Amino acid sequence: MTLKELKNTIRSGPYAWPGGYPIYFVTHTGDALAFETVKANLKAVMRAIQQGRGGDSDWRVTGCEINWEDGDLTDAHTGKRIESAYAEVEDNADNGAQSVSIHEACGDW
Repeated sequence: MTLKELKNTIRSGPYAWPGGYPIYFVTHTGDALAFETVKANLKAVMRAIQQGRGGDSDWRVTGCEINWEDGDLTDAHTGKRIESAYAEVEDNADNGAQSVSIHEACGDW
């Protein structure tokens, strides 16, 4: 990922368009970083990209991906869960019950 690509991705926001799917970043070591983590540590990420392969930094991102269905994907820096497109569990404010995405409820057809 180039600095220009990183900046464009950050400016575009945490969701891919069209569709509004949540994105996350992938480091050169294969770790996942949440959009918010990269944005909060942008200077370190940019410095790591500038240093390239010669640098020794876990902040060097090589690209970004959409988290389609991995409900267990976590941020390597914070340990927090990274939002997914289709594996979300939402609270139903009306009756306190939880609703689940159609994919979780029905599995692979």
